[in-house]
Amino acid sequence: MIAFIDDHREVYGVEPICKVLPIAPSTYHAHIAQRIDPSKRSARAQRDAELKIEVQRVFAENSASTARGRSGGSCGEKASRLPAAPSSG
Repeated sequence: MIAFIDDHREVYGVEPICKVLPIAPSTYHAHIAQRIDPSKRSARAQRDAELKIEVQRVFAENSASTARGRSGGSCGEKASRLPAAPSSG
């Protein structure tokens, strides 16, 4: 919703858009103020932003190590190398 207001505020203005959408103009302005100055965010939001960076780093690190640890192709290829089951018959 914030992105929509950002995209259309020059043409229609914030207050008229907010009259149609379920968002108060003060909520929009508070969000923009927090975007400009992250120190205005709650302590929880600030900590979440820090953790997001760390989680992305760990995810990328683990994805790279998982890719390096793979050997020999897909599961289907590995299964085709197994001996065939004896036929009953």
